Amino acid sequence: MSTLKPTILVLDDDVPVLSSLQFLLETHDFAVLTFRTGAAMLDWVNLHTSDCIVVDYKMPELDGLQVVAQLRARGISTPVILVTGFPDDSIYLKAAAAGIQHVLLKPDLEDTLVSRITGMLAAATAAPPAGDLRKPT
Repeated sequence: MSTLKPTILVLDDDVPVLSSLQFLLETHDFAVLTFRTGAAMLDWVNLHTSDCIVVDYKMPELDGLQVVAQLRARGISTPVILVTGFPDDSIYLKAAAAGIQHVLLKPDLEDTLVSRITGMLAAATAAPPAGDLRKPT
């Protein structure tokens, strides 16, 4: 009997970081789809579902907060983790206001990122939010 791996979307404009995050998550048995631009990811999520989204904060064109704002405006409630190498005092407040569950600091993401994703997936499976029509995996 096979079970589907949880699907994690990762958005980062820095290719080495994107590749590193993909490798890290795949070694922990997640299915990973990567995107280099917010527009590309937003196009994809219109047609597909995912279990968790990891977005970089500082990017050209659309930053991570803008991408999440567009996701939420489209009614997409997938849990989001914001990663940044440029923390400031207001990022945590901005992230919370955008509906982002966690803010993690680069470059020390390895253990924290995997544990946060695992915890969010376990919580979502245990008690789906009201109105969430997806079946628990």
